[in-house]
Amino acid sequence: MSAFSRFTPLISALPSTVPFVGPEAIERQRHLAVKARIGANESGFGPAPSVLAAIRDTAGEIWKYNDPENHALKTALAAHLGLSPDNFAVGEGVDDLLGLTVRLVIDPGLPVITSFGGYPTFNFHVNGFGGRLVTLPYVDDREDLDGLLAAVIRENAPLVYFANPDNPMGSWWDADSVTAFARALPDTCLLVLDEAYCETAPEGSVPPIDALIDLPNVLRMRTFSKAYGLAGARIGYAIGTPGTVKAYDKIRNHFGMVRVSTEAALAALADQAYLTDVIERIKAARERISAIARANGLSPLASATNFVAIDCGRDQVYARAVVDGLMDHGVFIRMPGVAPLNRCIRVSTGLPADMDLFEAALPKVLKAL
Repeated sequence: MSAFSRFTPLISALPSTVPFVGPEAIERQRHLAVKARIGANESGFGPAPSVLAAIRDTAGEIWKYNDPENHALKTALAAHLGLSPDNFAVGEGVDDLLGLTVRLVIDPGLPVITSFGGYPTFNFHVNGFGGRLVTLPYVDDREDLDGLLAAVIRENAPLVYFANPDNPMGSWWDADSVTAFARALPDTCLLVLDEAYCETAPEGSVPPIDALIDLPNVLRMRTFSKAYGLAGARIGYAIGTPGTVKAYDKIRNHFGMVRVSTEAALAALADQAYLTDVIERIKAARERISAIARANGLSPLASATNFVAIDCGRDQVYARAVVDGLMDHGVFIRMPGVAPLNRCIRVSTGLPADMDLFEAALPKVLKAL
């Protein structure tokens, strides 16, 4: 297959790949149907009925571009979190904002600090802009705050990524430790604090919204994809000082947000009662996943997210066989990508019917292995 001959040297050197293989691709490749979609950390509980009603009511306006300033959503977020609209940048999911953030501060060859085995899409963007990844191993299945800080100082790095709660392990740090880490960073290093799972985190694990808002070198990333059940709508936002978030206006796609998605986000923010109910359902599903794991001789890890990492007790070959074996039964899950994290599988919370399929399939897969 021929290709255009004048891609940049950086692009020519990069592999043509995606950070995650989607369940649709797996269905095509393996000629299997996904019956329980519990691998992508989506919310099978879906958005609130009020959100679906808002989508239906505004669908007829899809011929219009969205407000390029995202004024209504920024204003609603500000009211919800007790900040100013100027503290927010809105993007097409956190993944979009991560790419823009890398572009803001990274020239080819500059070091970027992250955890070995952490969120692959962030690494994808760093590689795409020519950054040099410097990774620190997890310690006891948590990101190593001391190691990340030491690496920032050693490398004089302009960018560091830290997720709390963490993906793919579901672990978390307490709010005081996160705040201390952020404040210990040199002011020349930008912290991307990924809080995609903040709604499902235990009390005391997420710093108060005003704890870091004075720091121009901190961007807190949040999303409507997880607890709010709007992964397909692609709505993420960054929280930071006005001067820092204003920089996104220099490079973002100003008409990138979808009008219907924005209306969905506004409706989701207005329906906090539904969010509270979903968080309880997520907790119940986490407990059931853990119980299923234990009943089959596996060890679930404590989780602050909408998924549970399960230690299979062996190596990545065995864990991969479990993942593939479950897919033979139509149960789609994933696993961490690198050792020693890839001794685990990762199961997203879902509806009782999804949990039933997982519970029925897992012992059959383990017995076959």
